[in-house]
Amino acid sequence: MATPSNFDKIKKYFKRKPSIREVVREPTAGGIVFRRNAAGTVEILLIQDAKKRWTIPKGHIEDGETAQQTALREIGEEAGLHATESLGWLGKIHFRYRRIDRLVLMTTQIYLVRAYAQTEAIEKEDWMSDIRWFSFADALDKIEYEDIGKLMLIAMKRIRREEL
Repeated sequence: MATPSNFDKIKKYFKRKPSIREVVREPTAGGIVFRRNAAGTVEILLIQDAKKRWTIPKGHIEDGETAQQTALREIGEEAGLHATESLGWLGKIHFRYRRIDRLVLMTTQIYLVRAYAQTEAIEKEDWMSDIRWFSFADALDKIEYEDIGKLMLIAMKRIRREEL
């Protein structure tokens, strides 16, 4: 009986992925959502996806919708927060990932969004692992994506400068 060579034992780790056959652009939008707690301290809303990564509410822009409308809709859908106000555009971030034989290029427009009334009544969707409010410093530590972290710093600077 033949024994497998060392190469045969490790080749399973070097499987070829299918060639990329299509490049897909996905425009999305989301928000850095904040509130002030009873002590007046800024808190940031983060969601934890199914892969345990902390991020902000965001989603695909639907036909006929502006990026700003999408951001507010997604915050409502993903967190159950409907008493919100967009205070302006913060910037955009770019992601790319592979979906089998497609290269997906995602551009996400990010807005600064203030949450009002009933902010304790956040509700996570089934696909989420968690959703919660964090102090700004803790949110910055938890956020998985560096580019979102940079926009969080810009958001906090604006919150302080404009006394929001």
